[in-house]
Amino acid sequence: MKQILVALFAGALFGAGLAFSGMADPARVQGFLDLFGRWDPTLAFVMGGAMIPMAIAWIIQRRLDKPFADAHFSLPGTTLIDRKLTIGAVLFGTGWGISGLCPGPGLADLAINPLPALAFVGALLAGMIAHRVTS
Repeated sequence: MKQILVALFAGALFGAGLAFSGMADPARVQGFLDLFGRWDPTLAFVMGGAMIPMAIAWIIQRRLDKPFADAHFSLPGTTLIDRKLTIGAVLFGTGWGISGLCPGPGLADLAINPLPALAFVGALLAGMIAHRVTS
């Protein structure tokens, strides 16, 4: 039960941050990528601002024996940059640039702007299923 409550709180906090910062609006992301048009630096400030609490979280994590709501930390086991990671990053970035959405804002947009978000989330789920079937 503790894991569910922590996940619910974290998701609500993340969604509120997306809404407050305007990152649930695909035009913000597309404006950030439009370097030679009407460039919008908002995304850079949001990402930069996110680095501060994340740095604090990493410092706290190093001092803990186990997380608050689990038996152990689930951290990445490798820093290897391989073919699968590179292809995944290119696909993610391409989809993000075209749609202006990534999974978090896409799901948040189901409540804000449901019709366009349904197309994105449907494609997201199809991609996840295709990956699971082919892996």
